[in-house]
Order: sequence, then C-alpha cells, then structure tokens
Amino acid sequence: MLLPPSLHCRRACPLLAGCVRTLYSGRPRALRPLTELLLRRRPPSRLDARFRSRKSQEEEWRNRNRTVLTYIAAAGVGMIGLSYASVPLYRLYCQATGLGGTAVAGHNADQVETMKPVRERVIKVTFNADTHASIQWNFRPQQTEIYVVPGETALAFYRAKNPTDKPIIGISTYNVVPFDAGQYFNKIQCFCFEEQRLNPREEVDMPVFFYIDPEFDDDPRMARVDTITLSYTFFEAKEGQQLPLPGYSHN
Repeated sequence: MLLPPSLHCRRACPLLAGCVRTLYSGRPRALRPLTELLLRRRPPSRLDARFRSRKSQEEEWRNRNRTVLTYIAAAGVGMIGLSYASVPLYRLYCQATGLGGTAVAGHNADQVETMKPVRERVIKVTFNADTHASIQWNFRPQQTEIYVVPGETALAFYRAKNPTDKPIIGISTYNVVPFDAGQYFNKIQCFCFEEQRLNPREEVDMPVFFYIDPEFDDDPRMARVDTITLSYTFFEAKEGQQLPLPGYSHN
C-alpha cells in the first residue's frame, strides 16, 4: 500500500533524523580520545631533540668544569704548601750532597785536622756577589780570587753596606760553578741562609771559611777543572719571602 508523500516523510524522517543525530552526536565522543592519544604519542620533533641534546651537553660541560676547577684548586693549595716546604728541604738536600752547585755544609773536625793537602793540584777560586732588586745594599767580595789546593783551608771575605736611612734585614743564597764541584766544596763558616741585619749606613765584613776535599783530585770528572767560582746573592728578608733554589750552572 502506498502512503502519501507527506505521511511517508513523517514516518521516515524521524527515523532518519534519529540516525543522523546518533551519527553526529556520537562522532566527537568517539574521536576525541583517539585524537588525544595520537597527540600524546606523537614522536618528538627534531627541534625538541636538539634542545634536549644541547641541554644535556651543557649539563655535562658544567659537571666537567666543576671537576676541573676542583682539581685546579686542590693543586694550587698543594703547590702553595709545597713551596713553603721545598726551599728548606731542598736546601738541606743540596748542602748534604752538593747538588746544584751547592757547597756541602758542615765538616768533620778530624778530617780537617788530618787531611793532607794535594800540593801539585792548584785551583783558582773566584768570588762573585749579586744583590736582588728587592734589597738596597752594596755587596761585593773583598778579593776577586785566591789560589788553594785540595785539603787546605782558606778564608775569604765579603763586604755588605746598608746605604739607606732605615734598617734592612738581608738573607743570601749561594752556589758553586761548575756545579759538579759543589760536593767537594766544604764551608766551615758561612753567612748564607742566615738573616743579616744592617742598621742605617752600617757596613760589615762577612767571612767565608772553606776547604776543598782532597777527593777532588781523585774524581776523573774534575780532571780539567782548575777554576771554581763561589757566588752569593743577597735578598731582603721579608715575611713569606721565598728564596730561589740553587742554580744549575756549568762552565
């Protein structure tokens, strides 16, 4: 049976309208979670990856810089402590062994009394005097050279003067050239490494009493050595003043 068009539309339209409403009203609810899930799972862009990589590199550089600064600070503290201890320790070692052209400190009284001079071996000893820029002293040797033989004691003098109007305390270092001869150059009396106070305009003579060990003549390295230079350098003694280590010189 055929229905009129109007009645057919009335009966069909509600059903079609309901389907349309169901289709359009349900689509957002079904698509919204899927869209959000896809957005959440989207792969990171190249820009994000570069930013994260740069950030991690910067953090790694910061950690490395902190580690390096820690090592540098520790090394600096260690070097400061070592600098205060190195001079007296190295000085004692050089004085005991004659290393670096440093004359051997101390002497055996029995050896000095019983040693026999080697008369056929004459050695010229020359004297040098220097002052550091920190001290305003006049310092010079009283003699330019003397001749000695191994196993014979000798006496020399240096003269120091303070030409200023204020007292100055000085301290000296020394070495021997050639430095291999330092182990045979023995000082019985010396003014080195001891503070010397000079009042304004004061002038003093400073003695050096020494001898060359007779074994000098038995050392083949000393066979061609006929001149030895004893050199002193004065510095102003100040709190925290660090004296230079003995020099390594050779003719």
